[in-house]
Amino acid sequence: MPDLAGRLRLPLRQTQGLMRSVVALMGLDVLVPDFSTLSRRSKGMALPPTEPRLGSDGPITLVVDSTGLKLVGAGEWLETKHCAKSSRKRWRKLHLGLDLVSGEIVCSELTTDEIGDPTALPDLLDQIDGSVARFIADGAYDGIKTRDLLAARFGDHVNAVIPPPKNAAASPDAATHPTVRDRHIAEIAKQGRLAWQKSTGYNQRSRIETQMGRWNTVIGPKLQARGLDNQKTEARIGVLVLNTMTELGRPIFERTL
Repeated sequence: MPDLAGRLRLPLRQTQGLMRSVVALMGLDVLVPDFSTLSRRSKGMALPPTEPRLGSDGPITLVVDSTGLKLVGAGEWLETKHCAKSSRKRWRKLHLGLDLVSGEIVCSELTTDEIGDPTALPDLLDQIDGSVARFIADGAYDGIKTRDLLAARFGDHVNAVIPPPKNAAASPDAATHPTVRDRHIAEIAKQGRLAWQKSTGYNQRSRIETQMGRWNTVIGPKLQARGLDNQKTEARIGVLVLNTMTELGRPIFERTL
């Protein structure tokens, strides 16, 4: 019901009335919980673990990104009812990690808006049981801290595809012992950034941007819950909804004799 409320742009109380009307019209013997019960139980609610999807055996290609989710609160109420501008827009930051092959969201984290992408990355990686062969992210993740974290979690073999900034400088040992970042800087300087994106597969990062668009369309760009713990539960439910839709929409191939 929380995600139905977000999809219909209704508060939980109105969603409760709608669902009870639907149940009555269908003649079903189903109890619809009231909005206060949903609010209380959503805090710390344990959700079923996500089962691995077809095609996810072995190391995966992990693509990560983040987007902002608006909070429905007193700011919008003042603006709507009293034409008063709120002093500050309130946001939460949703961090998602996508398995490039299966299209499944394999890790997610909802944080306050001041948490940067590299800071949220350790909690995202903690949710991944298997190994990662390739990591694709935008320039916000560029830095030694991110690369050391990936090497510590998945080994030195992980291929981190992160675009260095335009003013990036190679390391002092680039001539004798170049790092992956040094090679990226050299390739961009030689062939151009667009050619580097194509050769490294960085263009595939558009898949996570598409997933963010699906989130805003299917789940909605706003959070209905008030407290951070309940908002995290709401976000986890949204992940399960999108993963279920992805699973239902992907073909399954079986060899026949």
